[in-house]
Amino acid sequence: MTRVVVPATPLGPLPEAWRHCVGTGRLNLALRADYRESLAMVQRDIGFRHIRGHGLLSDDMGVLRPWSIGDRSGRRHSFTYVDQVHDAFLSLGIRPFVELGFMPSVLASGDDTVFWWKGNITPPSSWSDWTDLVTALVRHLVDRYGIDEVRQWPIEVWNEPNLVQFWKDADQDAYLRLYEVTARAIKDVDASLQVGGPAISPGADDWWQPFADFVTGRDVPCDFLSVHAYASGPAQHVPFGSYQTLKPPQDLLDQFATPRRLLAGHPLADLPVHVTEFNTSYCPDNPIHDTAYNAAYLAPVMVGGGDHVDSFSYWTFCDVFEEAWIPTSFFHGGFGLLTHRQVPKPTYHLFAFLARMGRHVLARGDDHLVCVDDDGRVTVLAWQPVGGTDGAPAHERHELRLSVPVGVGAGGDADGVVGGPATAFVVRERVNEHEGNAFAAWRELGRPFSPTERQVDVLRDLARPSSAHAAYPVVDGRVSLDLSLARHEVTFVEVTPVAETFHEGLDDRRLLGVDDDRLVADPPGTGRAVALLSGARAHVDVGDAELPTPRTPDDGPAG
Repeated sequence: MTRVVVPATPLGPLPEAWRHCVGTGRLNLALRADYRESLAMVQRDIGFRHIRGHGLLSDDMGVLRPWSIGDRSGRRHSFTYVDQVHDAFLSLGIRPFVELGFMPSVLASGDDTVFWWKGNITPPSSWSDWTDLVTALVRHLVDRYGIDEVRQWPIEVWNEPNLVQFWKDADQDAYLRLYEVTARAIKDVDASLQVGGPAISPGADDWWQPFADFVTGRDVPCDFLSVHAYASGPAQHVPFGSYQTLKPPQDLLDQFATPRRLLAGHPLADLPVHVTEFNTSYCPDNPIHDTAYNAAYLAPVMVGGGDHVDSFSYWTFCDVFEEAWIPTSFFHGGFGLLTHRQVPKPTYHLFAFLARMGRHVLARGDDHLVCVDDDGRVTVLAWQPVGGTDGAPAHERHELRLSVPVGVGAGGDADGVVGGPATAFVVRERVNEHEGNAFAAWRELGRPFSPTERQVDVLRDLARPSSAHAAYPVVDGRVSLDLSLARHEVTFVEVTPVAETFHEGLDDRRLLGVDDDRLVADPPGTGRAVALLSGARAHVDVGDAELPTPRTPDDGPAG
């Protein structure tokens, strides 16, 4: 059991690097109603600041339209869809984190493409035409949204140029030229606009020094560094799915720290670092994304990532996503926090819990984060620690005991407080293998490829975290919480000081019309409510019977 006496004095503000950005499927998908409905839900429950996705300049966005009449021909820059996409984002309270790519086919030097929707990955056939496109795009954005707004949109040059799948031959020299031409074009519009790169994938450490030396040696503008992080090994493909081994969660944090570690002492080392993609697996059809394990695995990364980088962007917010064809099943291992019918996955709740945490950190450990707000509300995020593939299997239970200060805000000491609240109202929400887990329910439903409306409603209901509440006594300004976490659990606890109100004439003993104590509330810290909130029981009562909690079966391909 972990035992922690939480100090009453905050350590500092809660970092929100995890909230700065989130990933999305290709930008053309933002024209779809279900995509926008999903993003609206995410913004309501989580509230990301920026959104980043591929394909801003790909053919399905129509940014460069050729024309020919008789012996005359030309091209027109067209930003109709660009405007619709960005208007939709801004209306939902989220700003673009602009990724410039891929190459419009009329401007491309070759036919190499990536993804089902065929994003062109070749350099431009004309560098001047590429410069004209970038300049026209950025000027248009500034004219439409204003320079003060667009200054807040980081602009990233390309995506993973170190991989042959995303950049012709993974040609480093060609990418460096692309970066220079693009960065100078952006700065020619307004020197205060943010531009950066190189947006490389994990395992490309040999790109950092050449990029940094090139940028500084040629005085090329660079306002931030960007990188991607995934913890998975090589893909083991099966029909419509893939499986991968996972390194321990610490590996992701080590990847976050890599740019600054490798560039220590270099002029670029002090630039902001943005992890513009991260997840457990880089495959869009790995069922691990749909599981409670994914949430528990990522919890320490979410809590500790801000120690190393300025932002880290979860890839992606929903399963409206088509890199590897149209999904063939409701649950299919998609990257999203949400399914494509707005059913939250367990990792969604990890983000939503973090969004509800207090503003000031009181304590942080390997299995918990405790925060407080100015009004004295204390929040706890706790998780069962899990390792990677080579780690020991998670235990069925993980015990955590916390002594939490109550009745003081962000600047005081609750220990031994006189005249403070006598009780606290405690609410706990849980996500694990059997609670708040739509993927587990979908498997029990028989893994339907295309669930009926009724089945989707059931999955949506069962995706909600379980909840319990109880009154706890406050002793010497503290509440003692005993939390028992189930396998792969992430739990959220809120502790609110109670201000007792006297209701003249109200007597719970008379609720049945006679003097009777059957409906009288249990004293604080006692009774069934506290037992349920602690989570110590590993079964669910069904009438007079008990339904044992079943063990989770091995996963098969997700269809």
